[in-house]
Formats: sequence, structure tokens, C-alpha cells
Amino acid sequence: MQILLIVLLILAIIIITRIRIVQQAKAYVIERLGAYKTTWGVGIHFLMPFIERVAKVVSLKEQVADFPPQPVITKDNVTMQIDTVVYFQVTDPKLFTYGIEQPMIAIENLSATTLRNIIGELELDECLTSRDVINTKMRAILDEATDPWGIKVNRVELKNILPPEAIRNAMEKQMKAERERREAILRAEGEKQSAILEAEGEKEAAILRADAKKQQQILEAQGEAEALLTVQRATAEGIKLINEAAPSDAVLKLKSLEAFASAANGSANKIIIPSEIQGIAGLAEGVISSVK
Repeated sequence: MQILLIVLLILAIIIITRIRIVQQAKAYVIERLGAYKTTWGVGIHFLMPFIERVAKVVSLKEQVADFPPQPVITKDNVTMQIDTVVYFQVTDPKLFTYGIEQPMIAIENLSATTLRNIIGELELDECLTSRDVINTKMRAILDEATDPWGIKVNRVELKNILPPEAIRNAMEKQMKAERERREAILRAEGEKQSAILEAEGEKEAAILRADAKKQQQILEAQGEAEALLTVQRATAEGIKLINEAAPSDAVLKLKSLEAFASAANGSANKIIIPSEIQGIAGLAEGVISSVK
């Protein structure tokens, strides 16, 4: 009886220890008697004692492989150090297990050779400005090459591109010269715009001054015309009133004498008295004597 209990206990322990629970984003590759049997997904599974084993536990998550810098030579014979980052994901656990012995080492070597081939067709300037093109080409080549291994390459990124120190110094000098050139151009453009604005300001000011002077002259001419018109109107009104009053010859002659007296009060040094004025003067004396 005790032996039976011991046997049952041992069987129970074996059964319990052969139970496997597969977690999310995991896959178990199962072998039976050394040959591939199946691939377990998420859930609880039972492993047959003594004849089945878990050959490999595969992660189905996207993984990142950061490889150290690799020396590459460009088309114009410049040696650079470039390190790459590969983002990949296992899509077939069976191929990943049996397709290649060491998948990570294989991906690293494949990315290094692919990078050398691509960079070897480009010059230094193209390498520095064509990262997207290089990334796309590498991803396509790596994805096709790793497909028999059950691996899908999602992205490839060039992490760093390090040219030789002499070339870096030359590039820095070139960039500094380019910045100074742009600064000089911007300064010249600013001075040009400033001169243009100043000239336009002076032009507008001159136009405004000319318009103001023109308006002043127009207003002065209008004022003089108005004054002259007023005088002419007053003279016409006076003549009209005189004509309406029908003055005698004596009054007219007396008015002429007054006008002559006003002229004599001016700055003239010589006055020529017409003979008619002499008659007017005699007439004026007669009028005054009669009044007395």
C-alpha cells in the first residue's frame, strides 16, 4: 500500500512538473523524440514526460539590436565609423529555432556587409545627406535575407556617422565659412533695405513739401484773386452809385483833385500838374470864397 502511494505521489509530481503555461507574446517550440512536434501559443499545455521537451522559448515582441560601429569606405575613399540599430520581430518561431544557429550574430554580420556595400556606392557628402535612403535600402535587403529565418526587419537606423577627424575639422571650417557668408549677405540685404526705405522716405517727404508749397501758392493766389475781385466790385459799386447820383462837373473835378492830393502824399519827388488841375484848383477856391 505504501509503495502504491509513493508511486502515485511520484506520478502526480511528474504530471504537475510537466504542465506549462505559455505567457502573452511568447511561443514554445516543442520537440518529440528530438524532432519538431508543434509550437505552443498562449495558454496551458501538458508536456509528455520523457518523450517531449521545450526546444526553445521565443519572444514575439519587437526587439532592438544595437550593433557597435563598423568601419566602412565610401566611393571617394573616405573611411568612416557607422553604427546601426535594427528593429526586428520573430514571425515564425519554428524557422527562428531551426533556420539558423545564432540569429543575432547572423543579423549583425549581415547588417555590416550590407552597410559596406551600400556606402561603397556613395560619396561622403551623399552618405551624410542620404540617411533615409540608406535606411530604406538596408531594411529591404535585411528583411528579404532574414525571411527564411522567421524574422521580419521593421526598421533600420543609422545611429552615428563618424568621418575622420581631419574631415570633421574641414567640414566645421566649411560650415563656419558658410555661416559667415550668409551673415554677410543678410547684413548687406539689411543695409540695402534700409537705404531703400530711407530714399523712399526722403522722396515722400519731398513730394509732401512740394504739395504743401503748391497748396500754399494756390491759396495765396485765390486770396489775392478774392481781394482783387472785392476791390473791383467795390469800385464798380462806387461808380454805379456815382452814376446814379448824377454828379455835376464841379463835384467830379473836386474828386479828381482829392485823388491828386492822395497821390502827392506818396514818395514821388516830382509832380507835374496838368492844366485841368489848375482849373479845378481855381474852382475850389471860388467855392470856398462863396461859402465864407
